[in-house]
Amino acid sequence: MPKLLHVAAAVVTNEKGEILIARRPATVDQGGLWEFPGGKLAPYETARQALFRELNEEIGIDAQSASPLIRVHHQYPERHVLLDVWSVEHFTGDAYGREGQAVRWVKPEELNQYSFPEANKPILKALSLPDYYMITGEAADEQAWINKLSKALESGVQLVQLRAHELDEEAFVQRAQQALELTREAGARLILNADPSVLERVDADGIHLTTERLSHYSQRPVSKQKLLSCACHNTSQLEEAAALQADLVTLSPVQETESHPGVEAIGWQKFNELIEKLPVPVYALGGLGRADIRRAKGLGGQGVAGIRAFWPQEKA
Repeated sequence: MPKLLHVAAAVVTNEKGEILIARRPATVDQGGLWEFPGGKLAPYETARQALFRELNEEIGIDAQSASPLIRVHHQYPERHVLLDVWSVEHFTGDAYGREGQAVRWVKPEELNQYSFPEANKPILKALSLPDYYMITGEAADEQAWINKLSKALESGVQLVQLRAHELDEEAFVQRAQQALELTREAGARLILNADPSVLERVDADGIHLTTERLSHYSQRPVSKQKLLSCACHNTSQLEEAAALQADLVTLSPVQETESHPGVEAIGWQKFNELIEKLPVPVYALGGLGRADIRRAKGLGGQGVAGIRAFWPQEKA
């Protein structure tokens, strides 16, 4: 059985919003590729302790705080790597390669121009996604729906799933086109909860597959240039989503919800167990809101998703 290599890694962000990456020496495995700074845990060391030590030893900075970003399990032929990845935004010192390695501050949108080890790919996905994912709800009429979406975008929503099962295809396409204009204007991304073929009519940023649609595919149904989101409730569905190379998934219900009374919640412990080895960013869904983001991230999730917590509600 391949040996487990536990590594702590950091996504270090400076005041300009740039991210620090380092180049692996040519003499080591996967030499020449870029990576996020970090290193192996010493005996009896926690991931957080290892992170702070490695950042000082490798790049000469002292982290002041760190928050969990994602845990990545990756199987190489000769070993199993667990990357414990943390976000570091507050530090002292000037970063430089204390071991002679090249280091570089890069804008987030430029990270795709660099070659990273395969195990780092889920980190790049996680970095490209916000910590909450709004699913659209209902409204009194079409204009009220548009007003609600506009209000949500003004509040800072960056990732929107257009969910409108009550509409026929023509009405859905019409709403999607209006939503796309608004999300583009706000710099947000729009994912359509619909059959992938709808992308031929509306050039949205991606598709969300319901669990029913997810079961129909054995290959990724959208191009790599589009986001693929999948709804999951159990291990087999999470595995199906990973096999399709999904960019993100929702896992629900973490808590009981008004919209699905009687459906047993999986709870936070099970949420953590289910996503532990999944190489895909996971949003906790079901009875959650902004106050749950920190907990979801601490348990290995990307954040939370929901309708009620983010979709503007009617005034009483």
